[in-house]
Amino acid sequence: MHDVPLPLFAGIIVGVSIMMTGLAGADALAPDTTGSMGVQMEIRGFSSDDATAVRELFIKVNRLLAPADLREAFEIYIARSLAEEIDKISDYCSERRGGFWVAVDGRKIVGMFGLEPSSDDTMELRRMYVDPDFRRRGIARTMLDFAEEECRRRNRPRMNLSTSELQREALSFYQNAGYEPVGEELAVVASNKTLGGGIRRYYFTKAL
Repeated sequence: MHDVPLPLFAGIIVGVSIMMTGLAGADALAPDTTGSMGVQMEIRGFSSDDATAVRELFIKVNRLLAPADLREAFEIYIARSLAEEIDKISDYCSERRGGFWVAVDGRKIVGMFGLEPSSDDTMELRRMYVDPDFRRRGIARTMLDFAEEECRRRNRPRMNLSTSELQREALSFYQNAGYEPVGEELAVVASNKTLGGGIRRYYFTKAL
């Protein structure tokens, strides 16, 4: 099955006014939690001009997630993820036939997320983050909806994702959004996708 070519720089304007009954999150680390506040927001493909803001948002969210006893491990994870993925996100996604998007409020990047194929009919949601200062505005749910629609557009009618035990709100958010748990593991080995360190990781899927 072939992907539809991805318009990396195409964007949409969405008026966000969503009543959220759940909470939010992802590998996907700490998106917004809940709320019904309206905000005018654009979701568009990543461009090189976004690189600094995306890097700063990644660091900010991960440092806020880090428990005191895991701060050193988080710093190692952050450095590795920046070097292997975030700081070269266009090439990373292109090599994997995926895509990366940012959510913009005015001129400020308030969220981001990526997709990469994991099988002929499935995409994996990656790096979904919302700026903590912009949480409880429905941004995470809007990005999730966009990601699901992009999967459909690319003829991949299933989306997978994962999150960790450090993100309890994320677990509720995805289950409330219709994602079914398919497994869990103790992530021992660190990579650009997981902290490792024996943190429990949960895996979800949804037919679209």
